[in-house]
Amino acid sequence: MAQIEDSFMHKGMRRKLVEEIRSKGISDEQVLDAIGAIPRHLFMDNTFVQFAYVDKAFPIAVGQTISQPYTVAFQTQALELKKYDKVLEVGTGSGYQAAVLCRMGASVYTIERQKALYDFARNLLPGLGYRPHFFYGDGYLGLPTYGPFDKIIVTAGASFIPEPLKQQLKIGGIMVIPVGERDLQIMKIITRLSETEYREEDKGGFIFVPLLTGLSD
Repeated sequence: MAQIEDSFMHKGMRRKLVEEIRSKGISDEQVLDAIGAIPRHLFMDNTFVQFAYVDKAFPIAVGQTISQPYTVAFQTQALELKKYDKVLEVGTGSGYQAAVLCRMGASVYTIERQKALYDFARNLLPGLGYRPHFFYGDGYLGLPTYGPFDKIIVTAGASFIPEPLKQQLKIGGIMVIPVGERDLQIMKIITRLSETEYREEDKGGFIFVPLLTGLSD
C-alpha cells in the first residue's frame, strides 16, 4: 500500500489544484472541498507521487489510469449529488472517485473487473475513513440486486450505454457516462424521466480508458 502520509506540502499542492479546477468551471463547493481533502497521492504508484496534484490522468496498475482531477470533479458535479444518495460507481480503479463520493456523504456501491485494482482499493479506502460497498464484477451488468440507484457514474469509456445500467437508475435519477470510441468519448448525462423515458444531454469530449466486459484476474 502507498505510504499513509499527508504532509503540509501535499495539502498546499491540493489547495492549488482546487483553485485550478475552480478556474476551469467547477463551482460545486462540496466537490471542491472533497478534492481539497482527499490525499490523491495515496491512490497512485510511488513513481508518480510528484505528479499527484497536477491536473492530469496518470497510470495505475494493469494498464488503467487514475482520472484527471478536473474530470473527477466534472463527473461528480454533473451527478448533482445529495447526501445519502445511493450511488453506483462502475470502475473502482484505485478508489479515488469512490473516496470523493463517500466524502460527500453518498452511500457508494463500486464495482471493478480488475482483481488487482479491486484488492488495492478495498485495502486502501477503509484506512482513510471511506467505506463504500466493494464488488468484484462486470460493470456493464451493474448491481441489479442492490438497485435501483439515485445516481450512476461510469469512470471508463463505454462503446454504448449499457441497458442494465439504465434499468438500475431510479426515476428522477442521473447517470453520467462517457460514450464513444477509444480515442474520444462524449460525456453523456442521462436522466430517467419515467419507466420508459430518458433524457440524454451531451457535455463535451473526454478521453477515458475503455470500459471492458467480463472479469480479469
